[in-house]
Parts: sequence; C-alpha cells; structure tokens
Amino acid sequence: MEKATQPKIIIAIDGHSSCGKSTVAKQIAKELGYIYIDSGAMYRAVTLFALRNKLAVDGEVNEQGLIDRLDEIKIEFRFNPENRRNETYLNGENVEEEIRQLPVSQHVSPVATIREVREAMVELQQEMGKNKGIVMDGRDIGTVVFPSAELKIFMTARPEVRAQRRYDELTAKGQEVSFDEILANVIERDRIDSSREVSPLKQADDALTLDNSDITREEQLDWLLQKVQQLTTA
Repeated sequence: MEKATQPKIIIAIDGHSSCGKSTVAKQIAKELGYIYIDSGAMYRAVTLFALRNKLAVDGEVNEQGLIDRLDEIKIEFRFNPENRRNETYLNGENVEEEIRQLPVSQHVSPVATIREVREAMVELQQEMGKNKGIVMDGRDIGTVVFPSAELKIFMTARPEVRAQRRYDELTAKGQEVSFDEILANVIERDRIDSSREVSPLKQADDALTLDNSDITREEQLDWLLQKVQQLTTA
C-alpha cells in the first residue's frame, strides 16, 4: 500500500462492549498511519471523574451534579513513544490504566446515557476528526458522530466470549474478579446501551458486520485492511 498517495478516510467502528473494538481500531490506525480516537476511553474518563468526585456511587449517578461540572473535564490523547500507543489523559493526568478497571466499567453505561455528556463528547470527537485520516470506535460513531464515514464496521461476539476475554484481561493484570459477575456486566451493558434514549447502540444501515467470536486478531485486521484498500484504491 502506498499510504502517502491514498485518500484518507474516516473509519467508524461500533459494536458491543468487550468485543475488541479498541484493540482492532488501534491496530488499523497504526497500520495506516491514522489517528486513533478512543471514544470509549473518553466516556470512561468522564466516569472516573464522576467516581472521584462522589457523583457516581454504587451504580447510581448524580446526573445534574455531573452536568454542572462538565466544563471541569478536559480529555486528550497523547502518544507514548515508549510503548507506541495513545494514552488517555484526564485533566493532565494519565488515567489509561485506571479507566479500564471494573469500578469504571460498572458505571460507564449510565454515565454515557446522559444527553449533555454525549453532546459534549460528540462535539470534541468531531473536532478531532475534521481532517479525516482517523479511526474511532464506540457505540454511535457510525450513526451519530460520523454518519458519513466512508467505512463503517459493526463488531460483535457472543456474550460468553466477550466475558471470557475481559476476565482474562483483568486476571492477567492481577485483579481478582468473578467470571459470572463480568458476564452479568456484559449482558447488562448490552441492554443499557441498546435501549437508552440518547444515541442507542444500533448498527448503521451501511455498516459491515464483523463477528469475531471465532477468528483471530490477525484475521480480523487482514479483513479490515482489505476493506480499506477496496475503498481507497477504487
């Protein structure tokens, strides 16, 4: 591929929680030399802010309290040359590891249902992507944030497969977690994400489905790169 001569596009990757959207989005961005914008990390950073400020406790979110303090939340992505990846910063602090832990996972869906939170994040995402050459993943990238994206992917996998991946990821980091609790969290997040009033999770009419329950990361990356090549060399 001649990256320099190819027109840049927007790649929108949506889908269910814990199906590897962020992993493949980072891979394809690195392969293409695109900017990776992790929308999920943005909502997780807002959730972490809420947890730290006692605006989210035991699954309950103080919506108005969080809305009133949205202007205190600054989110950015910085490239770390040591591990060659983008990392999430909340108000100048690297929170990449903390936002991936279970307390944030348990509260992120109700935070993400708040209209004012989503509007603020969408505005920031659109500003980040105005020059194209980006990859974004989330729940509503192809339907709300970038409905005119040239390539839209809807990723999914069986709930049990997603729960196992999440369990393996957390235990590898030394965390003591319950598979049943994680599976219940995956199923509940699917329910909340698909039924919320603001920007519910749904597949865009022109999105391609990628079920990665039974394929490797290498196979899905190859599949995606083929789709990009078809669009940029047509």
